[in-house]
This record gives sequence, structure tokens and C-alpha cells, in this order.
Amino acid sequence: MAFLDAALWGGKVNIGGWTEAGGGAFDAVEPATGATLGSVGLANRDDVYRAASLAAKSQLDWAATKPEERAAVLRRAGQLWEEHAAEVQHWLTREAGSIPAKAQIETHVAANECYEAAALPSHPHGEVLSSDEERWSFARRRPAGVVSVIAPFNFPLVLSIRSVAPALALGNAVLLKPDPRTAVCGGVTLMRIFEEAGLPAGVLSLLPGGAETGAAVVESPEVRVVSFTGSTAAGRKVGESAARLLKRAHLELGGNSALIVLPGADLAKAASAGAFGSFLHQGQICMATGRHFVHDSLYDDYVAELSAKAENLPVGDPATSEVALGPIIDEAQRDKIDCLVQDAVARGGRLTAGGSYEALFYRPTVLADLELDNPAFAVEIFGPVAPVTRFSSVDEVVEMVNASEYGLSVGILGDVGTAMKIADRVHSGKVHINEQTVSDEANAPFGGVGASGTGSRFGGATSNIDAFTEIQWLTMRSEIAPYPF
Repeated sequence: MAFLDAALWGGKVNIGGWTEAGGGAFDAVEPATGATLGSVGLANRDDVYRAASLAAKSQLDWAATKPEERAAVLRRAGQLWEEHAAEVQHWLTREAGSIPAKAQIETHVAANECYEAAALPSHPHGEVLSSDEERWSFARRRPAGVVSVIAPFNFPLVLSIRSVAPALALGNAVLLKPDPRTAVCGGVTLMRIFEEAGLPAGVLSLLPGGAETGAAVVESPEVRVVSFTGSTAAGRKVGESAARLLKRAHLELGGNSALIVLPGADLAKAASAGAFGSFLHQGQICMATGRHFVHDSLYDDYVAELSAKAENLPVGDPATSEVALGPIIDEAQRDKIDCLVQDAVARGGRLTAGGSYEALFYRPTVLADLELDNPAFAVEIFGPVAPVTRFSSVDEVVEMVNASEYGLSVGILGDVGTAMKIADRVHSGKVHINEQTVSDEANAPFGGVGASGTGSRFGGATSNIDAFTEIQWLTMRSEIAPYPF
């Protein structure tokens, strides 16, 4: 573990170039066993303001660095994610409760995010405009300045790097606030990778912490853009604070994504897609399939097939055994999941698989015959639960899907022509035909509508440049313009 151990000092993470943090310490706990993995220094408000001041100074030189040099740092970072993938995956498995396959996805995506970002410094950053005046007129993109990135625990590496990498590539400095429960795989790993890649000191600062730290990375005067991924409730607070301070906030929030199974769909493949969408990483994914809409002609068989898959999926410690599901992140989240499941049954839902747990290991669960107002169907569970209901027509299922306040991702399984017509009518930031709801690529725009956020603000050159730069109008004459007075 030499690569990551080099980032530790006296049991605390090296934050923003200094070795002490004023917010005390937080024990990194392995959810599968309860074992303490280490101690992470927490940043307080003073730490954040000090890091923001350093970032603003460091950013000026970083923005002035040649595009090819910034690109080289990003390319080297991508290579380092690949070289140190096994060690980072180890931490993702132990600290975040990821099964190895999910941990591999995260390091693979992290490398790709850096490779994609490496193209941004040389990407066209403006337009030549027409003008009625005798001058040249340009709209050019300039770095925003200091960007705060607030990332959650569930995909801690991916949900940090997808903002950190493009923001850095475009000449910004970054304040990174990961969830303290995953501060190593969602924070320390990024610091070490970019330090090794040659990023100058002060351009990226690590600031783990809770609500006080989160508020500070939004309120710091030097911060111009906030990139937040997390719950809708927390995102509303971030958005309100940023709006009051006249800062841009890019909010990727919760979801209750829908999977539509059309008549004639391959039943076995549909159930496999549904199981993957609901149970991957214990359902702790914003894009997880939280609502299964199945046509009457397939409903009973789909419920039976999905339930059989749920009953046969192994659950356990992903660090010591081959399992499909690992632990829930902590007791509070587990108890929320179980409360929703038990309440769903009490309200008339039918439990056809799961519904039980040992320690933090919650069995994959299927709930059938749910009404749309059942909380297990209406809210984001963030656990390994597949709520299922039926529909009889395209018009009905479109209305049912759009009844949710969320609009993050929709999967449609079956006839492509019918699916395209549905895609044109559902309110969703993403639609995947003949795929489940969980999908992300570094070059594709990512975001939701409604309570799921403020639209596509990550992924792909267009979205990333829009997110992390400001437009400057620049005019130029060959000589001083004449004026009437």
C-alpha cells in the first residue's frame, strides 16, 4: 500500500499542502466488518478558507500553463489510475463496500475521465463573431477560477474525478470535499494521483468533512463554481446558498429511475437487466432502477424471474468472498431501507424476495403489486430493492413514469420503435433502449431534470467546457476608436 500510505501523515490525510486539519479526525470504517482502516483528518471552515486562498493564487499560474503541459498532466494521471488500479480497487472494496467488478469499473472510468479531459486544453475555446463595428469580435472561454467539487460515498472515485479532471484541464483550481466515509478512495487517491502526475501544489486541495465543510466550500469568496453530486435535499441547500452568493451550481441529485418492460420483451434478459439495475452496488446508485413497470402480459412471469434471481444472488464481504452484493454503507442507511420495505408490505405490497438483513448485509429484495403512492415506489430507496408494478398501455406507462418528481434515467426493454416513441415523451436526462438504467461514459453528457438536478453538467467536451469556464466577450481594433466627445 506504499502509494497511498505516502499520502498519510500521523494518521491524518495531508490536506491542501499542510499536515494538520482543524476539524479533528474521522475513522475510516470497513462497512463489511466494522474494522477501522485508518484515521482521516477533517477540514473545518478555517481550513477551507485557507485552501481557497491558496487555490486562487495557484490557479493563476496553472491557467497560464501551456495547454500541452496541462494535457500531459491529465494523460499521466490516466496512466497512473491504470498502474495503481489494484491498490485503489482494494480501498474501494474495503472502504466503500464495492464488489471487485464495481471497483474495477471505477478505476477504469477514472482513467478514461482523465484521458478525455486531456483533450480539453487544446479544444476550441471560443468563436469569432460578426460585428457592425470596425473591429474584430470574439467570444472566448476563460477558466472559471476556483471550483468546489462535493462528492458522495456511493461511487466515490467516479463522482469526484468526473468534475475534478475537466475542471483542472480547463485551467481551474479545485477544492475537493469527499464524503468522510469514503475519503480515501474518493479523495486521497485523487491527491496522490495528481501529485504523482505533476500537478502543482495548491491547485487541488482535499477537504473531507461534513455539513460545515460543505457550506464553507460553497461560501468561500474565491469559489466561482460548485459541482455537487448527492441527495436532492442537500442539493437544494447547496443551490440556495450558491444562488444567494451569485455563484453557479451544477447539481446532480437523486433519482428514482424507471425500467419499462414492453410486451414481447425477452423475459430472461429483461429480468437480468432489472436485477442489475436494482442490485448493483446494493442499489446505492443515483441511477439505480427504483421503479419496474412491466406490461400485463409479462408481469407475473417477470416478478417470478426477478425474484428467483434475487434469491440466488450471494451477499457478503466483497474483500474475502465472491459475492454479487456487499454491505450497505452504514446502519442509518440500512435502517432507512428496511423501514421502507416493511412499510411497503404493510401498505399492501407483496414481498416476493429478500426483505431481511444481517449486520449491514441487506438481501436483494423484490416488492410486487405496489401502488404508485406507496413510499417504496415514490421515493429514492438507495438500497437493493426492486419495486414492481404493471401497466397496460403506452399512454399509461408514460403517465406513470412522468408522475415522479425525479427525472434522471429511464430504461426501455423491447420493441425499438415503441421505445423511441416513449423516449420522446418521458421527462428524463437519459434514456437507454434495451438497457437498464445505470450507465455512464466519460464522453457522454450526464445529468437529470426535475428533482434529479439542473441538467447535463458533466461529461463530453461541450458540457464540461460550459460547466467549468466563463464566456468573455473580447473586441479589438487596429487603432483607438473615434468618439463624439
